[in-house]
Amino acid sequence: MDNLDNNMENLSVNGLNPGSPVCINEGTMGTPCSEPPTPDNADGDGTDADVDDVVTPWEVKTSSKSGVDYDKLVVRFGCQKIDTDLLNRIEAITGKPPHPFLRRGHFFAHRDLHRVLDSYEKGDPFFLYTGRGPSSEAMHLGHLIPFIMTKYLQDCFHVPLVIQLTDDEKFLWKDISIEETNRLAYENAKDIIACGFDIDSTFIFSDLDFMGQCPDFYRNVLRVQKCVTFNQVKGIFGFGDSDTIGKIGFPAVQAAPCFSTSFPFIFDKKKNINCLIPCAIDQDPYFRMTRDVAPRLNTPKPSLMFSTFFPALQGAQTKMSASSGNSSIFLTDSPKTIKTKINKHAFSGGQSSVEEHRRVGGDCSVDIPFQYLSFFLDDDAKLADIREEYSSGRMLTGQIKKEIIEVLQPLILTHQQRRTAVTDEVVREFMKPRPLRL
Repeated sequence: MDNLDNNMENLSVNGLNPGSPVCINEGTMGTPCSEPPTPDNADGDGTDADVDDVVTPWEVKTSSKSGVDYDKLVVRFGCQKIDTDLLNRIEAITGKPPHPFLRRGHFFAHRDLHRVLDSYEKGDPFFLYTGRGPSSEAMHLGHLIPFIMTKYLQDCFHVPLVIQLTDDEKFLWKDISIEETNRLAYENAKDIIACGFDIDSTFIFSDLDFMGQCPDFYRNVLRVQKCVTFNQVKGIFGFGDSDTIGKIGFPAVQAAPCFSTSFPFIFDKKKNINCLIPCAIDQDPYFRMTRDVAPRLNTPKPSLMFSTFFPALQGAQTKMSASSGNSSIFLTDSPKTIKTKINKHAFSGGQSSVEEHRRVGGDCSVDIPFQYLSFFLDDDAKLADIREEYSSGRMLTGQIKKEIIEVLQPLILTHQQRRTAVTDEVVREFMKPRPLRL
């Protein structure tokens, strides 16, 4: 799931090689750059800053132990930072404090969020859109991040929400049958519903099932496909000559939910309703393309809020992945499994000996237990205290691991209990096309 005005956005590739830069302004999608941008650290001192991070919808990696350089990413993608003034404005409008994800910079950048807030203050509606690609039966902690944020936004603004399950995408990209990826979509829907979404304001849909039920949705897919050439989609997504035509056409399917006319049973075919999308920043290419197309379809450009990546247990060089059991904390893990994974696999920012750690202190910027605490420990004062204790060396690695274990075990157990209450009938109700409370 992304895009912004008047900026070189080089997330995508030059036609064949993922990770190569592409110049993409809205209105000039996918134009190959003649040469890559100059790194910020032009002196070439051999530090991690000399190496550009790789961030695409299919791969996220960096050589830096502290993870992706998000300040550079904001410049590369041409988005805007979520600053204190914007947080204060959200609080003033909603009457609720900003979510910890916002206060702590986990949702760190946006596109046109001001426009959505301006419209909301004038009494104009907007809707939320997010999604999930169902490639595994068990979701992990990283998958929860956009849904936790989306629920906060739904609760604050009291707006409708559409959640797209891209089972068609996973069939095209993974070695999974259509029947299996469709089954996984319904299983993942149970985890999503367990996050606590309001059934009267939330519509969840599987692409494989919904496309045939809603002609207006498919018509918008076609409208987007007609606006984007093969050269442009190659430039944005890096498709090559060996990629299937299914992959080449899919981005329009992820673009279609940005338009209110894709859901006539919710919005009565109104064209002017703004869309806000909370998602990880690796989804940027999809909505960059969408924002370029939107004016040509006489619809508002979608607005976005971007999150950082939830790091793998082994370190922040890559994001948590469902394909590696030991790199992830799954929502199906038992308390014992969670404890074992944290103690055995979580990368530590501590020192090689107790004596050295007491002298130098731990490095919170690379310590995975602390990074996880920054996502899931609600108490700001306690988090600051842990940072101080660990950085000073007074708190040891085993102790900070104990802290995150005690946070994650009840969090995941509570989620499992909520998921058990989500029956097949409840899923069908969430996935039934119907009017929503506006």
